[in-house]
Formats: sequence, C-alpha cells, structure tokens
Amino acid sequence: MSIHWWMSVGYIILFATGTFMARLPREVFIRSSLYDFHKSMAVLVMAVLTWRILVLLRVWWRKYTKKFPKLTPEWFKTVALHSSLYIFMWAVPVAGFLLSNSYKSNNVSFFGIVLPDIFPQNSEMVDIGRNLHFWLAYTFLAFIILHTIQQKKVVRSLWRKFMKIIKFDNNLSSE
Repeated sequence: MSIHWWMSVGYIILFATGTFMARLPREVFIRSSLYDFHKSMAVLVMAVLTWRILVLLRVWWRKYTKKFPKLTPEWFKTVALHSSLYIFMWAVPVAGFLLSNSYKSNNVSFFGIVLPDIFPQNSEMVDIGRNLHFWLAYTFLAFIILHTIQQKKVVRSLWRKFMKIIKFDNNLSSE
C-alpha cells in the first residue's frame, strides 16, 4: 500500500505542476525549470510504476495460483477500473514524452541527466502529443475520482484518522 500512496503523491505533483506551468507565459523565468521538474517527476513515477506492476504481478501470481477469484460483476468492475488506472498511469507520461521528443530532441531529463529520445523529433506530431497528453491526463483524473468514490470507506477512514491527528496536535499546542 505504501507504493500506492507514494505514487498518488507523485501524480498530484505532476497534475499540479503541469496545470500551473502550462498557464504561465513563456517569459516567466521559472517556467523552464518547472517543465524540467515535471518531466523528471514523470520519469520517477514511471520507474515506480514499473516496480509497482512487478510487485503486483508477483502478488497476483501467489494469490491466484492458490485460489481463483470469484468472477462476480463487482470483481469485473474493480478489475476494469484498476486496469484503466494503470493504463492511464502509463499512457499520460508516454504522451508527454511524445510531446517533448516531437518538439525538441533530447529535452527530457531526470533531474539533470539527459535521457535518450523515445520518439523522433517531428514537428507534425507536436499537436497530437499535446492533445493526447492533455486529454489523457484529464480523463485519468476522472478515473482517479471514480476510484476515490469506489473506495469511499477507505477515504472516510483516512479522513477520520487525519482529523484525529489534527485535533491531537491542536490540543498539544494549546497546553
């Protein structure tokens, strides 16, 4: 579960920086640094995603070789939603790499380490990459909201724990 929460923090950072930097005028000095940070975070999240998928496959193998799941409509709905989330976790950064590589060669780096291009530089693909990255990101966000609604019991439990921590902290500071 800790991988889940680290990745959720990573995607929150990616959404926040992506939304913020895309609205900045080109003249703003921090814009280029935000793009570099955004791309570095995407590379990091893709690495953690790969690790998470390998761990998940190992867990599934152990779990389902012992006992096959009950193929209920609820199980299919859950598997479809989670599979969609994993597809979006992969597709959004890949579309971002398409956009970056199509626009300018060798411009994706991991905290200063320049990475090889995945896609060739091609100015005709820039708009396709931009549109894919934008629409996949916001569709991914919609699926995250669906996932949060599906996990409302977990969300409520976490919220109660968070509120207890805040109340406990307020009680300590008032003494």
